[in-house]
Amino acid sequence: MTSQYAGRRITVAGLGVSGVPAARALRGLGALVTVVNGSDGERQRAEAAELEALGVTVRLGDGATLPEGTELVVTTPGWKPTSPLFEAAAQAGVPVVGDVEVAWRLRAEQDRPAAPWLAVTGTNGKTTTVRMLTAILEAAGLRTAAVGNIGVSLFDVVLGEREYDVLAVELSSYQLHWAPSLRAHSAAVLNLAPDHLDWHGSMEAYAADKGRVYEGNQVACVYNVADPATEELVRAADVAEGCRAIGFTLGTPGPSQLGLVDDILVDRAFVPDRQRQAQELAEISDLASPAPHNIANALAAAALARAYGVPPAAVREGLRAFRPEAHRIEHVATVDRVDFVDDSKATNTHAAQASLAAYEPIVWIAGGLAKGATFDELVSASASRLRGVVLIGADRALIRDALARHAPQVPVVDLDRTDTGAMSAAVQAAVGLAEPGDTVLLAPACASMDMFTNYNKRGEAFADAVRVLASGRAAHE
Repeated sequence: MTSQYAGRRITVAGLGVSGVPAARALRGLGALVTVVNGSDGERQRAEAAELEALGVTVRLGDGATLPEGTELVVTTPGWKPTSPLFEAAAQAGVPVVGDVEVAWRLRAEQDRPAAPWLAVTGTNGKTTTVRMLTAILEAAGLRTAAVGNIGVSLFDVVLGEREYDVLAVELSSYQLHWAPSLRAHSAAVLNLAPDHLDWHGSMEAYAADKGRVYEGNQVACVYNVADPATEELVRAADVAEGCRAIGFTLGTPGPSQLGLVDDILVDRAFVPDRQRQAQELAEISDLASPAPHNIANALAAAALARAYGVPPAAVREGLRAFRPEAHRIEHVATVDRVDFVDDSKATNTHAAQASLAAYEPIVWIAGGLAKGATFDELVSASASRLRGVVLIGADRALIRDALARHAPQVPVVDLDRTDTGAMSAAVQAAVGLAEPGDTVLLAPACASMDMFTNYNKRGEAFADAVRVLASGRAAHE
């Protein structure tokens, strides 16, 4: 079958983990591909060389210009809707879609049945939930993969030779913004909190883009009972006939919900008699972490798996097998009866609040790029748990001011530096504030790019500093 993209002049906006696979796939389908990218560094030049060897034209340092003759723009997540490139496309009548949209459309071109998508979005917990879901699906004996915003290209899966029964797909608000025809088997919005507002323009626009994941759902729209905004998105969605709203809760579940009864995860949604029956799925002790947000993620993953018909035993087996990735509530070491925990993945206030709620007392290491966030609600909710705070990063003053307003009794160390060595100093400062039985918690509530390449590098710097501390103490014993 000849692809709908063969012979078309397509501009891909951006390189990186999304742009390179998109350009490679479209070129392989016979499209005439030009990639434009605003930055022109060593990594970008290496990626450009790889693509140019395939016959792709790459223009570095020229992201605002629409190449002449472009028939379609395929954007990667980092490009804002207000980018001059898209304004030029609109003026020229050229449609703009995302890489996820193209991958979804390509499903119909394959000579094998298309694997349905179980989609996950939300402000926090997406990657963990998708990996939990994948573990459950694998435990059920299904051919599956964790793909999308999790770092695995949908193109590689959709166009690859391997066949899948079902895919667990992580989707960001950026990706959903540019994916109008996506129709999942079932989908979940885990939570909603202010994030990426500099990209979306408003909380309303951000929520609307998240809500796109429910459009056209076939079987289940999974929402968070504790976050009414997610249920409102379900109510607003245009879904397939018979698609059900399924809630998850840390409380006792009602009909058509999954939740907790004592320490047991139970299902009152996918059972013969929802009014009087509940199915045990797992126990909290089956999970890698008993933190409340981790239990919520497990319930959401279980709901999507059950919507696909996975038996209860596979839910338990999958959750037992799951292990969280690095930098997500990761215990690094215990030194002098003080626990050191790395949650560098907590890049916004909502994630940091969930992390802070899992420990007490805490010496909190925070700061970085705020991305337009405010910190009063976070500090107010967490003040009673704080032994002390160490601040790093470009926007640390925003957190310092919130602490002054809502936790003036909490000691604060403000490190006026944004070099990568600041993390070692932060750990040393935290040691000075901590007492035996405390937890030193890296939960920055901010993005990392003011000091580090990404949150992984930030977490590694924290872990390295803690290990140096631990080895030093061991040497003196």
